Amino acid sequence: MAEAHQAVAFQFTITPDGVDLQLSRQALGQICHSGLRSWKNRFSRMKNGVLRGVYPASPSSWLFVVIVILATLHAQSDPSMGLIAKIQDHLPLSLSLTLSANGQTMVSALVFSTLLWLSVISALRFCLKVLLSYHRWMFEQHGRISNITKVWVTLVRLFSSRKPLLYSYQTSLPHLPVPPIKDTLDRYLESIRPLRSPADFERVSRLAAEFESSLGNRLQRYLKLKALWATNYVSDWWEEYIYLRGRNPIMVNSNYYGMDYLYVTPTANQAARAGNTITALLLYRRKVNREELKPSRIPGTVIPLCAAQCERMFNTTRAPGEETDVLQHWEDSEYVAVYHKGRFYRLWVYLTGRLLSPREIQYQIQRILDDPSPPQPGEEKLGALTAGNRIPWARIRKQYFSSGVNKRSLDLIEKAAFFVTLDDEEEGMRGEDPAGNLDRYAKSLLHGKCYDRWFDKSFSVVIFKNGKTGLNAEHSWADAPTVAHLWEFTLATDAFHLGYDTNGNCKGEVDCSLPPPQRLTWNIPSEVQVQVSDSLAVARALADDVDCHVFPFQEFGKGRIKKLKISPDAFIQLALQLAYYRNRGGFCLTYEASMTRLFRDGRTETVRSCSNESCDFVLALENGKGREECCKLFRKAAEKHQNLYRLAMTGSGIDRHLFCLYVVSKYLGVDSPFLKEVLSEPWRLSTSQTPIQQLELFDLVNHPEFVSLGGGFGPVADDGYGVSYIIVGEDMINFHVSSKHSCKETDSHKFGFEISHALTDLMNLLSTGSSGPAPEKKQP
Repeated sequence: MAEAHQAVAFQFTITPDGVDLQLSRQALGQICHSGLRSWKNRFSRMKNGVLRGVYPASPSSWLFVVIVILATLHAQSDPSMGLIAKIQDHLPLSLSLTLSANGQTMVSALVFSTLLWLSVISALRFCLKVLLSYHRWMFEQHGRISNITKVWVTLVRLFSSRKPLLYSYQTSLPHLPVPPIKDTLDRYLESIRPLRSPADFERVSRLAAEFESSLGNRLQRYLKLKALWATNYVSDWWEEYIYLRGRNPIMVNSNYYGMDYLYVTPTANQAARAGNTITALLLYRRKVNREELKPSRIPGTVIPLCAAQCERMFNTTRAPGEETDVLQHWEDSEYVAVYHKGRFYRLWVYLTGRLLSPREIQYQIQRILDDPSPPQPGEEKLGALTAGNRIPWARIRKQYFSSGVNKRSLDLIEKAAFFVTLDDEEEGMRGEDPAGNLDRYAKSLLHGKCYDRWFDKSFSVVIFKNGKTGLNAEHSWADAPTVAHLWEFTLATDAFHLGYDTNGNCKGEVDCSLPPPQRLTWNIPSEVQVQVSDSLAVARALADDVDCHVFPFQEFGKGRIKKLKISPDAFIQLALQLAYYRNRGGFCLTYEASMTRLFRDGRTETVRSCSNESCDFVLALENGKGREECCKLFRKAAEKHQNLYRLAMTGSGIDRHLFCLYVVSKYLGVDSPFLKEVLSEPWRLSTSQTPIQQLELFDLVNHPEFVSLGGGFGPVADDGYGVSYIIVGEDMINFHVSSKHSCKETDSHKFGFEISHALTDLMNLLSTGSSGPAPEKKQP
């Protein structure tokens, strides 16, 4: 195993004549360049810290303030109103003895100028924070902007005139407010009214009233106290209790996936696609570290979004624990972990301080693909430990992976920049059954073989045998929009900036003297192998139960929807309500993810898309009411949905507030029948929209074939559906539907048909005249 010692800088042997020291110049050179790169990164972070710390001012503005103050003093005027003289009186004795009177005045003026400059910066940042706390603009009708909002937009543009770094706005973002408890309870009761019988609704209303008048106000006080000192009163508890304390498998239940282009595969060479993909991901990491990425904003506005989730994107692993998992984040590593046919490798991506070229990474990947060596005993399916239940994995990890060769190899995986799987299957829309292959493609990215992904890593990249790619992301560290931003950059950089030669290989030269990728070594005892088999059995049962259906809807897209002056998201959500009613014969509690990144450390909030208005519309349509009445009810429901979305984005949602009240009640050791009932309600329809075109690396108008498939997730409830959708360009909407085979009442393919049918019916309803009966319901 000579390659296992490549990173050792020296060896020594004890002889009768003393110690024989043998130095490795190559290894010492690598260590030296690695150290230089580390110091360059530290310097870059320090510089960015200064630039970020004085934003929206600039460091050069300090010199301007100093010159103005000194010029004013030279003109025999005191702009400090005596403060400079007081500073001079309190100078250290050593300065007073060594400096002349003019020198002391100069030093005092510099101190005053610096304090004045810092005060101005604090005032500017406070003003920016106040401006970013204004959200009334979201509730104004399009084309009817108030004068206050116009002035506000002008001021925000003025304060944002300097080019910001990725994290420049972080300290200026407002804190998430705690809504009044009465408002939250009123909105909650309104949201469940169409889902409960009159008697049951009356019962829950009494529970809510009792909660508000007794325990609720007490819990609210504790929550407000937390909001005073915490940057976000929700996010830390949400991460811990919703994600990290879950003891069930995170595969399918928590992790989600992202897909490649629908129609385009830039190269069919697996090693080449891996070379460009790995390079693009590392270029993104470099941009994050240097804060060269533009801060994300609400589309079409200058309003920034919180960028905190980018901090743990790379070099992060979810480590299992018996009671709670822990997110571990390390400094940048110079390698990635690679899995192929049951074997784990460490692949160095830097050499003497430089990033390997895509062609060199392709060369190294090809070495792995050509390696004929078999897996070590117990190595092939070791990744199943991350796919099974968390407690057995935590115990095995503590007992068998806390020292020796197993710890060293596990550390190399967990501290890697990210995880790469070289899959030996072919995926994508191909062959005689392209639609069915998309379903298989989704399942492969969601769970694979249940042992060939490392589900604990922040994300795992999958490169298939035919050059198709995708990723599986762990959910606790960030939400889908952040990962979608990373993946969009990766795909666009791969296809449009790095590119391939005419033979489908990566561009660039190859240094054939590169040391080969390092095989990781393991010592897997029989007890661990038994647990691997148990975890794999649990994971396979879960994976086999998942029913995935992916389909592109191509009859129309956001272009035609916007011509009707309707929000595309509201249109799709109402179509989902109609589809669910037709599929299940009733309504259900519906979850739609909305971001709260207008606030510092914001994550998500729930939009309860099933409303009184949406139910009224669906019932009217299905009962054959007139077209004019149905159109009126539809627009009312769409406006209601948009208002719910705005409330969720601006901190006035329902579910995160109730969740935090429940956490406080648990800390205090008191039970609330009302909160217990609220937190136990199942979300039988869980939905999410994947954002697209967050970056301006290419446009779909000139490159319509580069259509993104988006991504998806597993069903939240055993008897429900998970629906993810991405609105691509003007004429396509891609859907990902998931459910469980074990539930006889759900079928992802049938529900997909109902979604397509509902979308078509809504467009026919709104595009035709304003009178006549509603369209007939067709049968599958």
